[in-house]
Amino acid sequence: MDNLLAGPPPTHLPDLPEAREALESGAKASDVAARYPAHPAAWAALAEEYFAQGHAVTSYAFARTGYHRGLDQLRRNGWKGHGPIPWEHEPNRGFLRCLYSLARAAQAIGEKDEAERCLQFLKDSTETGYEALTKG
Repeated sequence: MDNLLAGPPPTHLPDLPEAREALESGAKASDVAARYPAHPAAWAALAEEYFAQGHAVTSYAFARTGYHRGLDQLRRNGWKGHGPIPWEHEPNRGFLRCLYSLARAAQAIGEKDEAERCLQFLKDSTETGYEALTKG
């Protein structure tokens, strides 16, 4: 018998090995994003890089791009707008990092409501990822 109260199953994004390996080998995130625009981890790396340099608006734009690319992939992989997106599944981390980067950049540019909404989405998707990103 199925547990009707269990909620939706976790969503696992597919790995993009060529893009992942390019980032891991030290390729510029901008080059990886240009070559593999569907790879949220490349957009997350750009958002993080620009935020660290004090460019919150540019970080916001990169994070938003990766966030939307990730949402498209989540939907193609069965996500229905809610449910777990486990941090433990490595290919999910690019999307989750974009979500956190979007919250952080939104806060920096005064978009408090969006920042709160993104942080709640992150927490609802993955407690582990929320802790890793907000406490780490």
